[in-house]
Amino acid sequence: MQLKANFWIEKDGQVVLSRWRIALLQAIDETGSISAAAERLGIPYRRAWDRVHECEERLGVKLIETQTGGTGGGGAHLTREGREYVKRFQEFNRGLDELIKTRFREAFKGTSIELEF
Repeated sequence: MQLKANFWIEKDGQVVLSRWRIALLQAIDETGSISAAAERLGIPYRRAWDRVHECEERLGVKLIETQTGGTGGGGAHLTREGREYVKRFQEFNRGLDELIKTRFREAFKGTSIELEF
């Protein structure tokens, strides 16, 4: 058995950041392109674009910078703020994973449930 937990941040009932949205931002930064990131995650370009803009609107900060195509082609990368949000979310996530494992072990100690971590 494996323990699975997920969390996300909402504002007014709307998702602001989640593991999936952080993965999208990372893919954009790694590939240098929203379309390449969308392809990597197996989603339409429009969905990737919409999710990034939703995050930016709800946070009130610019997360990515884009360059329009042309001779050298277009591209996208994370802003300083975007990198900071990714970093903080990942740090929180790591801490949360450890807390969940610890709490699970305490709660289910002495039972037949054994998990792979």
